[in-house]
Amino acid sequence: MKSISGKELIKILEQHGWELLRVSGSHHIYGKPGSIVRLSVPVHGNSPLKIGLLGHLLKKAELEEDIE
Repeated sequence: MKSISGKELIKILEQHGWELLRVSGSHHIYGKPGSIVRLSVPVHGNSPLKIGLLGHLLKKAELEEDIE
């Protein structure tokens, strides 16, 4: 899996129907209509997300891990 930044992950989430609910500091909270899942995506400039966190967020969002 390629490491990506929080900004890049947000673009992918929005393409798959996730909506920004609120911003709490540097964390963007996303939700999807009809789902109780909430994703907290840290956006720290263009620094890449750690692999474990990225995998966790993609799993919760029910997206493939090899997303480009």
